Amino acid sequence: MKASTFVYPWDVNGDPEAPGRIAALGVRQVTLAAAYHSTRALTPRHPRHRIVTAEHAAVLYPPDDRWKGRELRPYPAGDWAPGDAYGEAAAALTDAGLEVHTWVVLAHNSRLGAEHPDTSVVNAYGDRYPWAPCIAQPATRAYLVELAAEAAVRPGAHGTELESLGWYGLQHLHAHDKTAGVPLGDAGHYLMALCFCPTCKEGYGAQGLDPDELAAAVRAALEPLWRQTQDDEGWAGVEKLLGERTAAATRAWRDETARTLQEAAITSVRAAAPDGFQVLLHADPVTHHVGANPGVDPAHILSVADGVVVPCAGGPGLLTPFAEQERSGAVIAANLGAVSGMGGSPGTLASDAARARELGATEIRLYHAGLASDGDLVAVREGLAAL
Repeated sequence: MKASTFVYPWDVNGDPEAPGRIAALGVRQVTLAAAYHSTRALTPRHPRHRIVTAEHAAVLYPPDDRWKGRELRPYPAGDWAPGDAYGEAAAALTDAGLEVHTWVVLAHNSRLGAEHPDTSVVNAYGDRYPWAPCIAQPATRAYLVELAAEAAVRPGAHGTELESLGWYGLQHLHAHDKTAGVPLGDAGHYLMALCFCPTCKEGYGAQGLDPDELAAAVRAALEPLWRQTQDDEGWAGVEKLLGERTAAATRAWRDETARTLQEAAITSVRAAAPDGFQVLLHADPVTHHVGANPGVDPAHILSVADGVVVPCAGGPGLLTPFAEQERSGAVIAANLGAVSGMGGSPGTLASDAARARELGATEIRLYHAGLASDGDLVAVREGLAAL
């Protein structure tokens, strides 16, 4: 199985040993961040630093002139990734014999929400999620589609992986996050993700819903969850809490909004890319799920993208709906944790990858070579050798 590992430019730049160390793991490819959200990251082997603080979502290369005069535009990185940090790292990794693909985070941007609050998702209580751009708004959609093309198609890249290309919700590890006191479950998180910005209110109206009545219904449906008196039942739980017809109408609006954005972004990337450029989406096969791996319809997404990167932290079961499409040539990449301190199991990589292959995975992704300890990297190297 082809294996790739995620990498940040700051893992490589300034550390001449990093490219060779990554290549020695046994991976053939790296998925290198070109546009990324704010983060605080460990760099346990870098000769100059141990902690990198990316203060806001940014592109990790110099954006071009396409953004002149536009209100919504990408932010350049600060001193954590100066200049063309992506290009510098990509060149070093390529020289080490690795195939470089871009890693592009899209609808996850706290600075955008802080500086342009009207772009954010607004929940049924009127609370804004500054990290979550509402993907229904025309200006936001245009920005995301343009950013996808620019950040994905960097010089020398063989393909891209688009993350957060869909709805984002409450699930976001914000600074000093204090939101886990009440376990909302799958149904509660869906209800808390429903957006009530003006554009979404119009969208619900087109589905035959009164948006103000819907917001009140969502608040009422959430009350049992705040008191922890409602068991979570996935989508069936949403239908029980909101009513089947109302639940279906919200999902119709949101599914169509996400699907058309994904189509537009992939089309934009392909128009900018050379022949043979691979376009993958980080995705979950349950369409009402939100976040970095947004919900998609497996049949649809495999008809427009070259494949998917599927989260497997909870096991490989999410691979099956994609594999069942039996689409020839599609990439179904199992995203496996390689950092034991973050819940990964690098010591069981070989068996986990073998199980993923049984369920239809054609490739694996390893999260994340730059964050892993030396011991984790040894385990990854041994696991890949066993494969």
